[in-house]
Amino acid sequence: MTKILVSGASIAGPTTAYWLHRHGFEVTVVEQAPALRAGGSAVDFRGEQLEILRKMGVLPQIEALSTQMGDVTIVDRDGRFEAKVPAAVMSGEVEIPRGDLSRVLYEHTKDKVEYVFGDRITSLTEHAGGVDVTFQKGAPRTFDLVIGADGSHSGVRSLAFGPEQDFATDLGYYVAYFTVPNHLGLDHDGQMYSEPNLGVMVTSHLDQDTMGVAMYFASEPLTYDRHDVEQQKRILIDRFRDAGWEVPTILDGLARTDTLFFDSLTQIRLDKWSKGRVVLVGDAAWAGGPGSGGTGLGMIGGYVLAGELATKSSYSAAFEAFEEVIRSTAKMGQNQAKQSGGFFAPGSDRSIRNRKYVYRVLNTKPMTGLLTWLVNRSADSLQLPDYTRAA
Repeated sequence: MTKILVSGASIAGPTTAYWLHRHGFEVTVVEQAPALRAGGSAVDFRGEQLEILRKMGVLPQIEALSTQMGDVTIVDRDGRFEAKVPAAVMSGEVEIPRGDLSRVLYEHTKDKVEYVFGDRITSLTEHAGGVDVTFQKGAPRTFDLVIGADGSHSGVRSLAFGPEQDFATDLGYYVAYFTVPNHLGLDHDGQMYSEPNLGVMVTSHLDQDTMGVAMYFASEPLTYDRHDVEQQKRILIDRFRDAGWEVPTILDGLARTDTLFFDSLTQIRLDKWSKGRVVLVGDAAWAGGPGSGGTGLGMIGGYVLAGELATKSSYSAAFEAFEEVIRSTAKMGQNQAKQSGGFFAPGSDRSIRNRKYVYRVLNTKPMTGLLTWLVNRSADSLQLPDYTRAA
């Protein structure tokens, strides 16, 4: 039986593992974190992406855990209404907190595949019979194939393809997600406020005592420690200290939060997603950023990769076919997401006013169909191949 190692137990990894198991492969999933990561920003599915949830049989669970988010209101410095961003734009057809989705996928696969938490891959040595893998803690093992599903900062990609900077394209913005007390009394809705090169969006849905915060700011590349949360908080406080609206209260909450995620808006672009017996899927291969449809496409990528491995005569042919199916949609998602930083943090007062007017027009009845098409076009650009005969 073909033995496959998957690195990453968030979303793309467990999905890939599920479909590999369905096709008869022996699968191990290794995850650097000591346990599943809870919390995180909400992720959405729309259009054809819902089909992967149906095929896995998890759509009812995800709908039950849905945020059921409503519209997001764009407000001015005094909190007055300026325009509305419909739920279909921000939250798709179904939206779920990332940690909840990860838990659903883990529960769906934990009895089918081997999970190893609290460990990571430290070296990959390919030879004619497979790939020798060493781990930070566990004993060395040999696998037939290795799949990197470990996110935009993929360790597998660094080991097999080279350093991250060789493939990363900086979009000129940074983003932070965290939770604070819901002092605005939001109830399954949100508000968005911007100043030139700064943007804040707040939402509250399942837990109405808390409010999710997304902060965006334009910047040249920064030097900071990805593991130093207090340093990241200081960067945010320095950037937003003079901002208006509710930002001072939000920064007070930031100082006390323990849920901060902070990163640059960076896309990953590789000419080829495989090298020998190693292949990448999800953000490890094609991270696009907010608005790229990356979560749904990561799951679809896992489905396609497993299906091609089950139906092609060799792993190399399967890897090529996988890329042929997915690459154009991944590129479309990246192109769609290029403007996400500028949407949340427009570069000038004029751009902020233009955004307000655009959404006022798009929310008129004749334009709602166009708006839905615009936000769904990447998700609808790929129909899932049928691999049922191989399952």
